[in-house]
Amino acid sequence: MSDITIRPIRSSDAGEVLTVQRAAFVTEALIYGDPDMAPLTQTLEEVEFELRENLGCVALAASRLVGVVRAVADGEVLLVGRIAIAPDQQGEGIGSRLLEAVEQRGIESGCRRAELFTGSLSTQNIALYERLGYRESERIDQGDGTAQVFLRKVLAEQS
Repeated sequence: MSDITIRPIRSSDAGEVLTVQRAAFVTEALIYGDPDMAPLTQTLEEVEFELRENLGCVALAASRLVGVVRAVADGEVLLVGRIAIAPDQQGEGIGSRLLEAVEQRGIESGCRRAELFTGSLSTQNIALYERLGYRESERIDQGDGTAQVFLRKVLAEQS
């Protein structure tokens, strides 16, 4: 997918980010039977606030925003979240490219490891993260037959 451009996320991307996020997370809501999950109920103002100081990246196909990943540095840890790919673009490698780009931004900001989480029923997400070097670090039972699965990856070895 060479016609995809990856660039740092901007506050001005908030509207398009929210649109892609909602479209992408409908599938997750169906998997978990939860139409009120946070990515679907988040407001534009909340997204704008989150993007003010964010190491995230967006993927563009021509001028259309087709993917997004958010991330913030917490000391030496890059906290990665809300990875969303437009449904018609999923399976094209955009998620991998976004994660690699945000990991590089994390390294440049002094992060030595990245952490993210997903739900236990999101098997495609878990498989993608494991392919990219993430390893499960914790699983928290949600009491409904599902769990939050936390994964981590070393970005830079201690020197």
